[in-house]
Amino acid sequence: MVSYSALVLILVLIAVLTLLGVNSAAFAQETTERYLSARIEIWALFYRLMVVAFVIGAVVMGTMTYVIWRFRESHPKNRGDITPAAGGGAHH
Repeated sequence: MVSYSALVLILVLIAVLTLLGVNSAAFAQETTERYLSARIEIWALFYRLMVVAFVIGAVVMGTMTYVIWRFRESHPKNRGDITPAAGGGAHH
């Protein structure tokens, strides 16, 4: 009996080969100019999205650095004595 993972792998391979066949059939009827133009547009979109990804990554890393630096244990505002509230009850 074939395992589930082997069956999924076979189905994925069939799907990929089918999509590759459809892709080549679609580009076979285009002129060389349109094909090259489409490739240039695809790469332009790729580079544009990579720039966006790097900017978002830089903003996230900057925010993480700020939070880590601001709330570290050795920060002057965090050196105070930790004492429980008067009465020991929860604050409401």
